[in-house]
Amino acid sequence: MSNAQYCGPGDALTRTFDEWDITTGVGLTALAVAAARAIETDQGGGLVRDDYARVLVEAAAPPIPLPTRAADIGTDPGDRVWPTMTDYMALRSRVFDDFFIEAGADGIRQVVILAAGLDARAFRLAWPPGTTVYEIDRPTVLEFKQRTLDAHGAVPACERRSVPTDLRDDWATALRAAGFDPARPTAWLAEGLLPYLPARAEEDLFATVHALSAPGSRMAVEALTEGLADTVREHPLMRESGERLGVDIGTLWNDEPRRDCATWLRSVGWSVQVESTTEAAHRHGRPLDGDIADAFGAGRLVTAQAG
Repeated sequence: MSNAQYCGPGDALTRTFDEWDITTGVGLTALAVAAARAIETDQGGGLVRDDYARVLVEAAAPPIPLPTRAADIGTDPGDRVWPTMTDYMALRSRVFDDFFIEAGADGIRQVVILAAGLDARAFRLAWPPGTTVYEIDRPTVLEFKQRTLDAHGAVPACERRSVPTDLRDDWATALRAAGFDPARPTAWLAEGLLPYLPARAEEDLFATVHALSAPGSRMAVEALTEGLADTVREHPLMRESGERLGVDIGTLWNDEPRRDCATWLRSVGWSVQVESTTEAAHRHGRPLDGDIADAFGAGRLVTAQAG
């Protein structure tokens, strides 16, 4: 599941991303991620609280209704998709929430969320005074989010700046035009993004982030181990997810061989820490089992700091 919109060379993949909106293709995966956060919030699971997720899902009115409350999935004992998705997305969100909280505590006041989608952290986290959060995504996504949250009186807890641009374009220039200062340390996030990128596009993304990162900058990345994309794509749970959402998620992922992102970051001088999804789940007292362990347990949550 992803908030991502980026693609690189390849006509078929380019068409996939050019044609999507908030209720089709990759847009539906962004809604599914928000739905999982809404369910976690409603059931009081404790890993993440996102009071805006349900609002965004319901405003989008997807063709196949998505659950946003625990009661929405409690009536179907055979439903493996939403309990599993909720556990994983809640864990992922919590790990990256903590990443931003720690970066802020250490004095970082500039944040960039790549392919921000329906991310509501600018509104729901307690940012230190003076923090600016830049959200990069396609104009239609950011416009939908802004319009919906404005209608519900949402007020960001930081200086929030939208950067409406496609990551296939010169997004670095657009980011600077929005006020980004490459001389200041930055906390970057690539969540739910890499599986959708061709290998060259991923390299280009990291190279641009590196070029824009002052010493002390940090980056958090949701990364796949080699072969995990195929494992997840072929898992029966993913096929069931596709049926529930109305989109075959596996067809949106790119399986080109690529350099390990932790290795790439280390090669240009970043210090890197890697934690498996399984390890993170144990650390948060919510161990993975069954389908979620099979499908996502070998995923990696990478954090890094520029030297």
